[in-house]
Amino acid sequence: MSLQYQEPEVEPAEENPEPSEKQYQPEPIGFPVYTSILIASFVAVTAVQFYVGLGESALRAGFLKPAFADGEYWRLLTGVALHGGLMHIFFNSFAFYSFGRLFEYLTNRAHVAIVFLLAAIAGGLVSFVFKPDGLSVGASGGILGIVGYLGAYTIRRRRFVTPEFRKSLLMNIGFILVFGLVLYQVIDNYAHIGGLAAGAIYGMIQIPSDEHRDPREAGPV
Repeated sequence: MSLQYQEPEVEPAEENPEPSEKQYQPEPIGFPVYTSILIASFVAVTAVQFYVGLGESALRAGFLKPAFADGEYWRLLTGVALHGGLMHIFFNSFAFYSFGRLFEYLTNRAHVAIVFLLAAIAGGLVSFVFKPDGLSVGASGGILGIVGYLGAYTIRRRRFVTPEFRKSLLMNIGFILVFGLVLYQVIDNYAHIGGLAAGAIYGMIQIPSDEHRDPREAGPV
């Protein structure tokens, strides 16, 4: 995938050109600082959750929708930080790290926290509208927001994104949705869809329409 946003300089032709060490090479994907901070926060909350008792803690502080309807709006956020077990937090952390690392490489990394928060809230609200009963915990709605943003990136930057990258991202999205349908009894698909849509909308707004403006530098942050 090409991430070069400036016009290449045209050098005079040589009869016997030698390989140039100054040719553009994509920068290596660095350490995802913001993503790692968020993951560490979830792991810390989950550790406390396990210490006080998994089931009791989730029921008391998770996104219990009837309680949310009664005015306990803070549950929309606390439910995001809680998880239903070790496998739940592991897979969410792994997915968040994988997609968040790519997110921070392609665009201004400060947006990762904004996208995650907006997507988590949107996912919770969509889940509440279409499934107003029960309990929901986990960060997957916010993580799907990161995926939705990357999907918007492939649209805004279609000339700079390889077909392989686009196909891989679409396959990941499809796998997540199909996996959710298969395990619909334990997975909140409405939160996934709401988060995915929120991230895509944010990306379409935030990523500059000018294809030659680097989104890693554009914007107020």
